[in-house]
Amino acid sequence: MLDQKTICAISTPPGIGGIAVIRLSGSEAISITDKLYNSPITGKLLADQKPNTLHFGVIKSGDELIDEIVISLFKSPHSFTGEDIVEISCHGSVYIQQQILQLLILNGARMARPGEFTQRAFLNGKMDLSQAEAVADLIASANSAAHKMALNQMRGGFSKEINLLRNELLRFAALVELELDFAEEDVEFADRALLIDLSTRISNLLHRLTESFRLGNVIKNGIPVAIIGETNVGKSTLLNALLNEDKAIVSDIHGTTRDVIEDIVNIGGTLFRFSDTAGIRETADIIETMGIERSYLQLGKAEIVLLVTDLSRAIDPIFERIIKIREKIVDQHLIIIANKVDIATEQAKSLLLGFPLLPNESLVFIAAKSRTNVEQLIERMTNSINLSPTLFEDTIVSNVRHYEALTLALNAIKLVIEGLHSGISGDFLAQDIRECLHYLGEITGEITTDETLGYIFKNFCIGK
Repeated sequence: MLDQKTICAISTPPGIGGIAVIRLSGSEAISITDKLYNSPITGKLLADQKPNTLHFGVIKSGDELIDEIVISLFKSPHSFTGEDIVEISCHGSVYIQQQILQLLILNGARMARPGEFTQRAFLNGKMDLSQAEAVADLIASANSAAHKMALNQMRGGFSKEINLLRNELLRFAALVELELDFAEEDVEFADRALLIDLSTRISNLLHRLTESFRLGNVIKNGIPVAIIGETNVGKSTLLNALLNEDKAIVSDIHGTTRDVIEDIVNIGGTLFRFSDTAGIRETADIIETMGIERSYLQLGKAEIVLLVTDLSRAIDPIFERIIKIREKIVDQHLIIIANKVDIATEQAKSLLLGFPLLPNESLVFIAAKSRTNVEQLIERMTNSINLSPTLFEDTIVSNVRHYEALTLALNAIKLVIEGLHSGISGDFLAQDIRECLHYLGEITGEITTDETLGYIFKNFCIGK
């Protein structure tokens, strides 16, 4: 699927830095580097050095000194790609980086394509496809939760669960296929009771994994939080307090926010994606009405809904607003924010405290303008997502491709279970089992195509 020519690329971010790393991989990686490299200390070629060692030296173009460098040497098969790898650490000058890269290409290497180092690691059996995809997720992780999730997948936690059950199912599939060869004898090699038990376990696992995708997706891309409420209750002030900057315009004029204002902030190692929405009220303004419609749309996308209320106003409309919002959300966590607590009456506080809350609801008293109890609100938001360390002991699916394959595999295994209970013939049973095996194999790369690999690796950075 790939040519075997030695590849090279700059693996560090573009621009000037203290050092830059240029990576080569392939059967000629060491010999190509030896054409440019010289060690003033030992005078030895890299080909004569032990693997997994560092070597100081210089890179020259003819008699011209390009730079003093340090080389990391890895030999096949004990390397990231499974091939010989040379990593050249040079000074971070863009000119030096380009000069070394040009010399490597002139001496027989070619530029690596996006993700080609990781793709070679997959093709050479150093990791499966889901682990390879986790490399990109690990590089892109912008918070602690996403980092833990990607690291667990890269270490094979997800693959291990899939492969264990796939291997068991494969054994049964072989026995069912064998029965087809002895159809005239009417014999059963595959114990149907054991196959039902296995299929049920696979179904339960696939269901758990598909259900985890919603959480995995929000961890990876940021937990969506919708800030909603009537006009002038302090929604924009709250957003500014959460972001620690004046992102939204704050005014005493009703209907200032006409559109959804979004921003992402890392709080305690977790990304939250806040959406400040237009204030909800009756209005004849066409533009404001469009903003209010978008406010309701944000409710369906959010994992957490922050309903901001003004505790200095009449309390009955607050109760009415809570009830109306309840009708528009399904299983999101609703945090009722009683804002302006610093100027509210004790009677208003007492009445709101007596309002019955549902299991997925909580109440926080704050004063957004002075940031009173904002930390308490943040803690409540974090707890509502339940990103405890024990959560990451279970596999969490965050990849759309995996989710689609798991969903199709789950549908196939359900057909297997239905077929076993209804006593369908072995040929139909074998077909459903093969379909489930196919989709499970797509996740780990047991079954794949050039088109799939191209889609996966095209979004990798060059040099990884």
